[in-house]
Amino acid sequence: MSAIYKPNQTIELISFKLCPFVQRSVITLLHKGIEFEIKYIDLANKPDWFLALSPLGKVPVLKYGEDVLFESAVINEFLDEITEGSLMPSDPLQKAKDRAWIEFSSQVLMAQYQTSLAKNQDDFAQAEAGLNDKLSRLEALTSDKGFFNGEDLALIDTALAPLFTRFAAIESLFERDLLANFPKLKALGQRLLALPEVSGSVVENFNSLFADYLGNAESWLTK
Repeated sequence: MSAIYKPNQTIELISFKLCPFVQRSVITLLHKGIEFEIKYIDLANKPDWFLALSPLGKVPVLKYGEDVLFESAVINEFLDEITEGSLMPSDPLQKAKDRAWIEFSSQVLMAQYQTSLAKNQDDFAQAEAGLNDKLSRLEALTSDKGFFNGEDLALIDTALAPLFTRFAAIESLFERDLLANFPKLKALGQRLLALPEVSGSVVENFNSLFADYLGNAESWLTK
């Protein structure tokens, strides 16, 4: 029997408060109106019960009743498929393209992470150059009609949204606009950040926690 979401289904998302990959799944859960609980763990001191659930030792992990899923892209497609109003294209080719760009967006997140944690100006410039190369590819494909593919929100947008949360935090905290040369991405980010499911997908003190994290890592941005 295929799984169909029922409001009384026990769903728990295991998370780290600053994890962009968890944020992807929170956005999808909120957009779909799925009831869920969230449990935060310390990634520096992962509990044994978590390691027993997650073969990769990473978040997010979704507990769906007695079943366990991991990897944000897999979790998001599952959540999409058990609810109405698909966030994936119906055309097989376009669906495959979206999956490919969702995978690429994970690499952009890692490039953003490396840029944020650079410890000196030279390392920052090198990391930012790599990040900009990836952003240029996204800029070329981003629609100017609303969201990444066009007028309709899709899972590629929920995958990209955490990037914009962090770009906005960096601009707010350190007055550095890393999207200044990418107008279509900047507009997409503004549209996504205005959505309640995106603004509500992080803890209220996210910027403060993010600043502390970068400070503890001796990021050049904080100096």
